[in-house]
Amino acid sequence: MKRTLPLLLLLLFTTALSAAPRIIPKAPSVAASAHILMDFDSGRIITEGNSHEPLAPASLTKIMTSYAIFSELKQGHITLDDEATISEKAWRTGGSKMFIEVGKKISVNNLMKGMVISSGNDASVALAEHIGGAEETFAELMNQYSEILGMKESHFKNATGMPAEDHYTSASDMAILTQALIRDFPEYYPLYAEKEFIFGKELKSGKPIKQKNRNKLLWRDESVDGLKTGYTEAAGYCLVASAQREGMRLISVVLGTKSTEARAQETQKLLNFGFRFYQTQTIATPSEPLATPTVWKGTQTVLPVGVEQPLSITLGRNQFKELNSEIALDEPLLQAPIEQGDVVGHVLFSVEGKTVAEAPLVALEAIEPAGLWKNLVDSVKLWFQ
Repeated sequence: MKRTLPLLLLLLFTTALSAAPRIIPKAPSVAASAHILMDFDSGRIITEGNSHEPLAPASLTKIMTSYAIFSELKQGHITLDDEATISEKAWRTGGSKMFIEVGKKISVNNLMKGMVISSGNDASVALAEHIGGAEETFAELMNQYSEILGMKESHFKNATGMPAEDHYTSASDMAILTQALIRDFPEYYPLYAEKEFIFGKELKSGKPIKQKNRNKLLWRDESVDGLKTGYTEAAGYCLVASAQREGMRLISVVLGTKSTEARAQETQKLLNFGFRFYQTQTIATPSEPLATPTVWKGTQTVLPVGVEQPLSITLGRNQFKELNSEIALDEPLLQAPIEQGDVVGHVLFSVEGKTVAEAPLVALEAIEPAGLWKNLVDSVKLWFQ
C-alpha cells in the first residue's frame, strides 16, 4: 500500500497535466515606439503595439529601396553586372557610407552589398539614380510598389531614409514589406545574412575598408538571417529582423528604441516569445482533396475539391489538436460542366468556435458534361431531390 499510493497519485497528476490546456502567457512588453511580430507563412500577427502609427523609418527605408531594385532585376530592366556612374550627389550624401568616389563606375552587385550590408546612403542614391535617372523619380517607383503591396501607412521621399517631410512608414507596413521581399525574391534575400562587406581602401593606410553588418542578432542568434537596422534622431534605433526555427519563420519589427543594444534585445525578446509559444503548420495544399462532393450530369460522379494555394495557420502550441474544419458549397447540388479551378464554395477552420482561417474551395479536376442518357437520368433524380 505504501508503494501503490504514490504511484496512483503520480498517474493522476500526469493525467491532469496531459488534459490541461496549453497556457500561453501574455506577450512581453516592448520598449519601443512601435512593434509587431508576424508569422511569415500565415501572416498571423502574434503580438503588436502601436503598429499602425506612421513613424520615421530611417534606414529601414532601404528595405523598400531593395524591393524596387530586386523587382527591376527580376523584370530584366537592369542586371547585377550593370555599372552605375557615381554622381556628386551620391558621393556627398551624408550618414552611413559605402565610400564610393565621384565619376567611378561601380557594379549594381557591389552597390547592393554596400546598401544592404554597410547601409550606405551613397550606394542607395547611386542605385536610385541608375534606375530612375533621379532619386526623386525612383522614390515615386518605391511608392508605386508600396501601393501594390498594400502598404497603406507609408510614403517615401528618398531612397535612404534620411529625414524628409512626408517620409514615413509603420511597423505593420514594414512587416508586410519584409514578408513580400522574402517571398518574392528568395534569390536575393541571403544578402541580408552577410555579416561584412569589404570595398575600397583607406586613403592614409591603403588598407581595405571592412564594414560589419549593424544587425547584432546575426552574431547572437543562428536562426536570424536578416534584415535591416536604422537610426536617425527622429526615428530612434530601429530593427527589422527575420528568423527561422524548425521550419517556422517569424518577422519582427521594432521602431524607436533607445540604443543599438535595446533594439537587439527587444527584437530577441519578441522572437523568443513567438517561437516558444506558437507554431505554424500547413493545413491544406492544392494537391490534397478536402472533400469529394457528388456531381450530377457529369462524366464523373464525385468532384475532388480543395484549396488553390497552400494554406498555413499559426496557433498556440498544442492548439492544433482542437482544430476543426467545415466545408460549405455555394450550390448544394453540383452539376457539370465544371472547370478545374472553379470556385465551388469555401472552407472554414476553427478552434473552440472561433474562425482561424478561411479559403475558397476550388475544383481540383475538370468534369465534362455526360451523354444524353445519363443527363436525362440525373435530371429525373434531381427533380426528386
